[in-house]
Amino acid sequence: AATTIATTSTSTATTATATGAPAVAEIAASSIRSGLAELELRSSQVLQRLENVKAVPGTPSKVLTEPGDNHGTGDNQLLPDQQEQRGPVAVADVALSTQLRQEHRVPSDILKSLEQLVAYSDSDDDPEFPLPALDDVSHLALISHSIVAYLSHLDRQHLLRVTNSISGDATRWLGTLFHFGNAASSFHADNADAVLRTVRLAIVARCPGYLEGGIPALAQPCFYISENTTPVRLQYACRQLGISLDAIKIIPEHSKYGTMDLGQLQKQVQLDLAGSRTPLLVVADIGASLCGYVDNLQRLRDVCKAHNMWLHASGHGLAALVCAQSPGNVHDVLHSMALNLGSWLGVPSLPIVLLHRPLQNSALSAFESDPILSRRLNALSLWTSLQALGRKAIAERLHVAFQTCSILFEIASKCEGIRVLSHTPGAQTGAALSDIINSAFDVNALFDAAAPVVVYQFDGSTTIPITAGAEPAAETGLRPLEKVNNASYFDRLNSWLGQILQRDCPNFDFEVIEHPTHGSCIRYCPLELGLGEQPPSSENLESFAQSLEAHVDILRATIKHKARFMHLVERSEVLRLVPLPEWAGMGGVRFVPEGWESLLTDQAKTELNKLNIDLVEALKSTDNAFSLGEGTDGLICVRFGMVTHETEVEELLDLVVTVGKSVQENSRVLDTMSEIVKKGIEAATADLQRESEEKLWQEGILRHVPVVGRVFNWWSPPAKESGIKGRSLNLTQGVVESTENIYKYHMQMSGETAHQLPANRSPPTPMIQTPVVSTATPPVFPTVEPVTVEAQESAAPIAAAAAAAGVATSTPAISATASAAAAAAAIGNHVENHARTVSQSSAGSSSVPELVAVNSAIKQ
Repeated sequence: AATTIATTSTSTATTATATGAPAVAEIAASSIRSGLAELELRSSQVLQRLENVKAVPGTPSKVLTEPGDNHGTGDNQLLPDQQEQRGPVAVADVALSTQLRQEHRVPSDILKSLEQLVAYSDSDDDPEFPLPALDDVSHLALISHSIVAYLSHLDRQHLLRVTNSISGDATRWLGTLFHFGNAASSFHADNADAVLRTVRLAIVARCPGYLEGGIPALAQPCFYISENTTPVRLQYACRQLGISLDAIKIIPEHSKYGTMDLGQLQKQVQLDLAGSRTPLLVVADIGASLCGYVDNLQRLRDVCKAHNMWLHASGHGLAALVCAQSPGNVHDVLHSMALNLGSWLGVPSLPIVLLHRPLQNSALSAFESDPILSRRLNALSLWTSLQALGRKAIAERLHVAFQTCSILFEIASKCEGIRVLSHTPGAQTGAALSDIINSAFDVNALFDAAAPVVVYQFDGSTTIPITAGAEPAAETGLRPLEKVNNASYFDRLNSWLGQILQRDCPNFDFEVIEHPTHGSCIRYCPLELGLGEQPPSSENLESFAQSLEAHVDILRATIKHKARFMHLVERSEVLRLVPLPEWAGMGGVRFVPEGWESLLTDQAKTELNKLNIDLVEALKSTDNAFSLGEGTDGLICVRFGMVTHETEVEELLDLVVTVGKSVQENSRVLDTMSEIVKKGIEAATADLQRESEEKLWQEGILRHVPVVGRVFNWWSPPAKESGIKGRSLNLTQGVVESTENIYKYHMQMSGETAHQLPANRSPPTPMIQTPVVSTATPPVFPTVEPVTVEAQESAAPIAAAAAAAGVATSTPAISATASAAAAAAAIGNHVENHARTVSQSSAGSSSVPELVAVNSAIKQ
């Protein structure tokens, strides 16, 4: 329009010039742009900029304003080096300590500060873009919120006309979509306000004078709700209205269907009537609970009609009304229902809509007629989003969501070991949703066939025989673990399964929840969509079925082997079972040599921890299914991850015992050799000091005087071989030897290499040999080939210590030390390479193990 007007103005000016009339100044397009169009453009630009902001890990100082801003006196006036010395400051602390600047700031700088605030990230694990992408409908809904604030400044009469038109259209459209004829509506920011409004409507319907007379006009109202539904919103309404919380009556669930027990409801109503209380409101659960149970609306209507009570419905199951193709009306069954369209359609910031029967109350009507107090203009985002989607697209989205739940329910119910806890689609009628929506309109059948939630858990509900081997019949009778006696362990298994499915199936918004009765469960609800989310496709469902079957098979194998694992560990002499409260694998064991448990002093605990740490490192070189763990007593243990059916538990434990004994023996060798090296250095130092003193005594003091000594040595030269000889530590013989042979033959030689001398002559015996150990027989240390790089590195400190003391360490000594260190660092040289199948890698620090496939057959 602006372009057309500008063009028309230009052509008018041209015509005026041609006719000789005075020229008319051209009108700029920006000056005639409407306020709504300008607001829409600015809002779109801001949303697009925020949508493209990337997260930047760093300190909160990045979100501060630009340098040079006048913040007044405060901590932000510190110099940069002073701020660095103080360290990072929390964002909240910065906001509290920063004063509003005296001078104004341009909007671009303010928006830039906002972008920096959004871009700040506490860790590298946050998503790259903090705000999700917007589709056309979401973009329009967010812009509508800016327009609402703008339109609120219209003239009151003009605002009333605009508000009534927008809210009236939205109410009629929703009434048609949800088969609620002649409905009145209210729009709320959250469900708590919607319930508060429902309670007020119920009170007004029962006692028209409530708005003028207050609570005394109604004697002790009572509200009834199923135990599967949270009473938090009703409690909020009671606090707002000054009603005692005792007015809320929790009705037990039906043992078979999980819904509200109508027999218990009628008994409670009779008790309240006998106590001079007023039964007022019944809240029906239509998929609002964790497991998506659906109450019988027909029977609830009969109870409410008999006692003049208000029947309110809430839950995700109400979305199934949009899918019904046949004409019908729920106006005769329900008094009101709450619709969470923002969650069902994945559109942000849509209000909660309360559709209810209209009430003829002058006070209530006067309140609703005010366009500002009633806040009905908030329906603008809903008004724009419904038109942008269209009735067909809305029905298709919701139908796909219910179909996804039905398929997911079927996949989970057929998986062996999985128990489905949620509402079964068609539990009472046995009909599918596709058949119900095309048949005659029936509210109960429709809600029964449409399951909005799928909740399942692994409980090991299967019979898995224990593999019979050479063990006695009494031991082969060990059964897999049962959930009844191991509830906490099964909770960890379900937590592991939920996290694995979240990783492997990102298109499904799986949630690990805590059920008050059944413990940890996995919940999926396609009607709780976030911004821009869509229900999964058929390919995603196939991928989920394969992933669920594969991981549940691992869980079945784990509980099958865990009983055997615990039994074998209890029989072992050197292994002890370690409880790991946060570990979901097969369990943990600690290698405890015989006799150590009776001497568990602080030093012994330190040595035991070191022994098990070395054991885990050695096992990791064989298989990464082992990991380092810590028991509740603070001592180190070996953690076993998930396993497959082919895993041999006996061979796994034998491997741990074998490697543990090897680590124990090699640690003794290293301790012995380090003690010998220490004593050898002390003996060499004593020999060198004694020989130096003897040389000084024999040669006299004059030879060592700086000036006189040179003259004396010229006059009487000393003997050529009278110098102090070095020392060599020979670990194979346990002696400290003099080094005249090393310097004479320019090599380090022992008896094994004596044949390399000319004419097979053996080297002469060193002039000085000082034994290091007091035993008559020198120790014989095992050598392990080949020597690894880690072993050479572990031998370096010993050689360095000898060099620091002025002792030349011979080659056999270093080789022996390196070989012993190699035995500790690479136990695979003592134990054959074991190839086996363990499907779970538990090398990480997380309590949830990761899966790694390995071969389960260990070489005999």
